[in-house]
Amino acid sequence: MKPQIAELLSTVVATLKAQEVIPAELEPRINVENTRDKAHGDLATNLAMMLAKPAKKNPRELAQLIVDALPESELVEKVEIAGPGFINFYLSDASTNSLIKAVLEQREQYGRSNEGAGRKVQVEFVSANPTGPLHIGHGRGAAVGDCLCRLLDANGWDVTREFYYNDAGAQINNLALSVQARCKGLTPDDASWPEDGYRGDYIKDLADSFMAGDTVVSEDQSFTGTKDADDVEAIRHFAVAYLRREQDLDLKAFAVDFDVYFLESSLYSEGKVEEAVQKLIANGHTYEDGGALWLRTTDFGDDKDRVMRKTDGGYTYFVPDVAYHLDKWQRGFEMVINEQGADHHSTITRVRAGLQGLDAGIPKGWPDYVLHQMVTVMRGGEEVKISKRAGSYVTLRDLIDEVGRDATRYFLAARKADSQLTFDIDLARSQSSDNPVYYIQYAHARVCSIFRKLEAAGQSWTLEQGIESLSALTLDSEKDLIVKLGRYPEVVKNAANNREPHQIANYLKELAAEFHTYYNSEKTLVDEDDVRNARLTLAEAVRQVISNGLNLLGVSAPEEM
Repeated sequence: MKPQIAELLSTVVATLKAQEVIPAELEPRINVENTRDKAHGDLATNLAMMLAKPAKKNPRELAQLIVDALPESELVEKVEIAGPGFINFYLSDASTNSLIKAVLEQREQYGRSNEGAGRKVQVEFVSANPTGPLHIGHGRGAAVGDCLCRLLDANGWDVTREFYYNDAGAQINNLALSVQARCKGLTPDDASWPEDGYRGDYIKDLADSFMAGDTVVSEDQSFTGTKDADDVEAIRHFAVAYLRREQDLDLKAFAVDFDVYFLESSLYSEGKVEEAVQKLIANGHTYEDGGALWLRTTDFGDDKDRVMRKTDGGYTYFVPDVAYHLDKWQRGFEMVINEQGADHHSTITRVRAGLQGLDAGIPKGWPDYVLHQMVTVMRGGEEVKISKRAGSYVTLRDLIDEVGRDATRYFLAARKADSQLTFDIDLARSQSSDNPVYYIQYAHARVCSIFRKLEAAGQSWTLEQGIESLSALTLDSEKDLIVKLGRYPEVVKNAANNREPHQIANYLKELAAEFHTYYNSEKTLVDEDDVRNARLTLAEAVRQVISNGLNLLGVSAPEEM
């Protein structure tokens, strides 16, 4: 209802301009918010207080002028002025009934908008090094990133999901040496094991597969083991392909797909890193000092200049990131969002500085970042740290196998990304109201159960019957539920604009709680046809919104539990 009330107020602003009450050039931003106390109505605006100064009037006096100029609307039952000049709106039965109709007519489309207008946005997330199984931090990035993509899509953006593979550098060398050591029969306990080698059981599995001459196929490449333990280059290619396939399988089990897989190595093989460096040099943003090449990042807000090319000739880690993001810009993405771990915070300023130094027309503050904090996994009140498969950390697959995909996705997305997260395995497995994902899914299943009971009783319900009977919804608890349903589109919009999928999780938890309370206090399958049909219609609207919201989180909406 907020857009409709805001439209009424826009008409009032035009009227006040025509009456020369406020300046004609004034373009106020009209805010309509939910009231905190239902005694003060359903919605409220501070428009009178915003306009009081330019109108040179007392806010309450101006509020009265606004109320007097409001057009008649069947959506509004009454309007009151409160406090220093707030205007409170009490919604009519017609408005709440129209909300239910909107939900059940739009179905899966309810809450979706065209705010993005088909503009291109790329979301880069997970982007794990292909050196081992995905850990729980990658899982949080996968959950948050995928939910962001779903939210942006729901708001009309043309979304591209991208995974950036860091398949170059020291970590890949350590991986190859670790696998080679296993191929030669060494174990992590041997004195000659590589100092920075990887120790998980997956390294042995990988080595066995290489020595067996297996062929591994990932999303965009395949490689066959040569069985030659001395061929470290072949081992390197095989290991990367093998672990990329493993990560692909983990992500598919997590219901996460990507449109583009981008290799860091391609930035070097295609000369894009060198091109970016030469462009920065040509633009006068670099200098030589102590045998190293420096970028004047202080020109773009950094606290000190940064080394680009070290004295040994190698580039520092942010340089290929600059080349990579130039490539993103050249691909036409108006907006780019990088969902990464909080340890990437230090690179943001220097990557943006490098992009500004390219003088390529890239806006300041581009790209956007969403950084997630660490995840602590608990079981039985104690922290879980070790996975046999990985050797030193809890893997995403561990959690999926233990608590299921739905609970894993929900728990990893249900807190604000920049907050520390404790993942309680015992809670995630419990079938109780304390487990939020179970509680929400149970609300959906409960509505489905009502309709099964209706059919078993030989009764029927149609949408037409339900719409005609909505006037029978007279209880405050019913109106509160309807108003909550009306908030859903706004929550979807805000969650996308603020990059906060947890807003959807919080909303669904609140909606489920209100529905469970209503269900437990009021019988749905009553004898009175109009009351039964109306309550069934309300229940179906609640089910639809829960289903829509769970879909944005990548969580299933079961019909039975």
